[in-house]
Parts: sequence; C-alpha cells; structure tokens
Amino acid sequence: MSWLGPTYKRKFGEVQPHIPLGPFQLRLPFIHYRFEVPDFIQGLLMCAVCLGIIPILQEYLGMPFEIAITIVILNGFFYLWHAHLGDPVIPGWITPAIPLLLLWLKTFPEGVDRLHALIAFEMELGIFALLLGATGLAKRFVDIVPDALKSGILIGAGIAAVRLVFEKGGRFDSYPWTITIAIGFAFYILFSNHFKTLRNKHVIFRYLSDLGLMPSLVLAIIIAPLLGELPWPTITWSITVPQFYTLFTEWTPFSARVGWPPLSLFLDAFPLVAATYVVLFGELIQAEALIDEAREFRHGDENVHYDANRNNIICGIRNVSMSMLGPDLSMCGPLWAAMQVVTCERYKHGREAMDSLFGGVASFRLGTFTSYFLMPIVTLVKPILPISLSLTMLVQGYVAVRVGVLKARTFNDLGVAGIVASVLISRGAGFAFSVGVVLCLLIYGKDFIRNWSTYDTSKDPIFNSRIDLELGSSSQSDSIPIDKNQRTLDS
Repeated sequence: MSWLGPTYKRKFGEVQPHIPLGPFQLRLPFIHYRFEVPDFIQGLLMCAVCLGIIPILQEYLGMPFEIAITIVILNGFFYLWHAHLGDPVIPGWITPAIPLLLLWLKTFPEGVDRLHALIAFEMELGIFALLLGATGLAKRFVDIVPDALKSGILIGAGIAAVRLVFEKGGRFDSYPWTITIAIGFAFYILFSNHFKTLRNKHVIFRYLSDLGLMPSLVLAIIIAPLLGELPWPTITWSITVPQFYTLFTEWTPFSARVGWPPLSLFLDAFPLVAATYVVLFGELIQAEALIDEAREFRHGDENVHYDANRNNIICGIRNVSMSMLGPDLSMCGPLWAAMQVVTCERYKHGREAMDSLFGGVASFRLGTFTSYFLMPIVTLVKPILPISLSLTMLVQGYVAVRVGVLKARTFNDLGVAGIVASVLISRGAGFAFSVGVVLCLLIYGKDFIRNWSTYDTSKDPIFNSRIDLELGSSSQSDSIPIDKNQRTLDS
C-alpha cells in the first residue's frame, strides 16, 4: 500500500503521526494511518450485526425502516470518531444494558412518552460519561459500587437478554428452528472446548472463529428460507438514501411532535444510568487489557496506549448527540469486544500485516459505515435482522451471566447478586440498587461500610470459582470468564 504516501510513517517506538487537539489526537484517513484493506472488507460484512437494532427500533418506537436505518447511519458516523480522535478501539453498543433499557421503556406508553424516556436516559448517560471522563473520576465511581451489586447488574442483564428472545410471543416463537440452529453453531464456534482444539490445529478454523457471529449469520441467511421461517433476500442494486430531514423534524426533541422530555424523567432514569455505566466501565477495562496485550506482542514498535478518560469523553459526546439527533436504543458504547479481539490478533502479526492499530480499527469502522449505504448488502441481510439481534442477545446473555457470577467475591456476594438480579428484571434499576444497598448493610455491617473493597472474608468464604480465576487455574477452563475466543459480542 505504499502508493498511499509516506506521511503516515512513524519511527520504531513512536506514537502514530497525528494532529494534537487538546485531549484528542486527530488522525485523517490515508494521511495519518495506512488504510487496511482486510479490516475494511471485514467491516463491510459485519454490518449485519449493527443493522440488527433496526427491528427493535421499529418494535419499541414505531419507526419506519427508512428512519431506523438513518439512525444506524448516524450512529455509524459517530463510531468513526474514536479512531480518528486518538482512541484505538472499535466502538459498539452497550449490549448488556440493552435489555435493561427495553424493560424500563416498556413502563412507558408507546409513542412520544416512550421517546421522551429514551431521550432523557441517553442524554443523561452521555452527560454522566462526559463529566466522569473530563474529571478523571470514572474509576472512582465504579470502585464505590460493591462487587455484589456489580455481579447482580451483570447477571440481571444477562437473564434479561435471554428473556428478550424467549418470552412468550417473542422472536423464538417466530423463528424457532433458525434461532436454534444458528445459536447452536455460534455457541459451538465461540465457547466449545472441542472447537478450541480444532482452532489450535487448523488455520481455517482459526479464521472461522475470528469472524465472531458472522458465520452464524451467513448460515441463517441460507437456512431461514429453506425452513420457511423467513423469505429469501430480495437484492436491491442501489444506494441507501438517509432520511435526515424526516428524522430531525419528526423524531427528535427539536421537532414539534416530540419536544423535550420533562425534568422528572431525568430523575427517574438515573438508577438505570448508573447501572449502565457500571457495564460501560467493565468494557473500558476489557479494552485496555486487549490493547496492552497487543502492544506487548509488537515489542513496542508502536507507542499506543488506551486512555479511559478520553474514551469516556467521546462516548459522552456520542450519547448526548444521538439523544438530540437520533435517539437510539443500542446506546453508544466504548467497545465492540469481538471485533477488537479480531483486529488486535491481526495487529500482533507485525507491521506488514497491520502498520498501526489506529489503521486497523479505523478501516474496520469505515467498512461498516460504507456498507450502510450499499443496498445490495443491506437487502441481503435485511430478512435475518431479527435473527441477528437474537443471536447477539443470547451470546451476550451467556457471557454476562458467567462474568457476573465470577464478579462475586464471596458466597454472600453471590446471594445478594441473585436478589439484585431478580429485582432488576422485575422492578427496574432503582429498586435493584435500593435492595442491594440495604442487603449489603444488613449482611456486611459497619466494617463493610468503611471499606467494602477490603472487608474481612474470614467469616464469609471466598467463592471457589473466584479462587480458580485469581490463581489462573487451568484445571477448570469454564471458570475463566472471558478469553480471546469467549468474548462479549456487542456491535
């Protein structure tokens, strides 16, 4: 790719060329990084996961398909901000929190009231992330949340995700065989010990694993029509025309039909905002770990570091902007973990494979953004969008429950987490936080109040799987919450 010019070249061990811009590092395509064709092509194919939010926008907000895909396009534009402002990640949804948000929105009548609730929540989440990122208090906030509550939030989010698919009259009832076969294939590729053995022996299985949910989605495109559960795709050879004017004049707080939500909704939304931020922060930690590992494999030839505060600022700006310009149920998260893993794996192969991590993550998101405008790709995956979202929710539910259980430090933590998760699903985040705090006070007492990160566990045995995790035990592989083949798959 030398024809792109030498302006993006860097010396060994230096930071990738950029334009300093306050807390950001501005990088422009072809000028400050090499365009990575493999990552761009993969982005074109993986748009099916991003488009999977469209059926939910239609179901919960009553949006026409044309407006829903316009919101996906707008969100895709904001995805580009991360790599081009100095954040070496592939951003995505806040997937574990989507079912929690949907449960909360169901308490509001469909129409303007529900849209007001979404706008208030997304705007408040954005402001919250922006303030914590700008002040550097992000980690401090999460540190004060007890492990029992963190565990309960994740377990509740996981169960809610599974419930979203299997509830009576839900997607499983509409497409039982397609979902069963596709999710079985996905779970085999992502979590099976047998497939991990094959992956280590054969390159073709390694590539198949690195594609995440894509093989299962391709399978769904084929088997759903054969089983009579969905029609064959009708390919349209044209370009997507976004409906920005209609979106702005009929679906945003600036429109006469919608208007701005009342202050009371911002107060009602805060418990859910806090719960969502706990999930968001977990993804920040995962992003940092992936980037640090990739940098070590390259022996320091690129000085690339992850700044959680900068990520918070960008996520905050994205959420606030989307709340005003195109309210979105997927929310604007810091990481698409599955594709970050795939990109980092290719980055580890050296400079010839991927010159800069910024080039890889930027090229991937340029690929997904381009695909939204290509109707042949959009119409190819359009029939299986409900399947795409179902697969995402089921895999997310599996991982969230497992990670949530292992987040508990003691048996009492796990018991509190179970109660918190149940209340979260049945009564919402506000009730769950209240119940969790009361239980922690009753069970752990005054010593726990002083410092719950170091409270005495001598009378409260450590949860055994936690010991396995902390000791890095290889004898019980299922106790490890996430590795490069067992990751959160949010778009």
